[in-house]
Amino acid sequence: MKTTKEKQTTYSYKTMKSPVGRLKLVASERGLAAILWENDDPKRVPLALLVEDKNHPVLRETERQLNDYFAGKLKKFSLKFDFAGTEFQKEVWRALAAIPFGETRSYGDIARQIGRPKAVRAVGAANGRNPISIIVPCHRVIGSDGKLTGFAGGLATKAFLLKTESGKEHLQRRLRPSGSHGAAASPSGA
Repeated sequence: MKTTKEKQTTYSYKTMKSPVGRLKLVASERGLAAILWENDDPKRVPLALLVEDKNHPVLRETERQLNDYFAGKLKKFSLKFDFAGTEFQKEVWRALAAIPFGETRSYGDIARQIGRPKAVRAVGAANGRNPISIIVPCHRVIGSDGKLTGFAGGLATKAFLLKTESGKEHLQRRLRPSGSHGAAASPSGA
């Protein structure tokens, strides 16, 4: 995973349909910069100038890998990142990216992993500002009691992603009509 410092960058974007709603994919020439939710708060991931580019190679590859992920064909993403954040945030995001497919960690686990065991709240704040949702799997971070906690995409989406990774959601999605967005997923049972 490679990170770069943010400069006055123009970002390219495209949108894609997914089982969790429309996603806005954002990239620079250096790599993937963000995956934003349909109703994402623009202050959560502030970005410079955005220009639509449906043929940007990083965005096309991101869409392909996300489609494979949702279809149950991909367990590990292979994309270059262009994170814009503080060094602490980037450290947390690299720790998130290291969480294996189908596993979860607590905020305390991440704090200990980065060598700052008392920084649990700061880890939570950095987790909430993760710009590359799904691929940098902040959805895999849960409360120390095992319960689902805040998620920019919503708790139902977090539960859906965790179920997808457990393999249970793929069968249910195949049985629903192709236009369905997995609205049946809920926080219970994740």
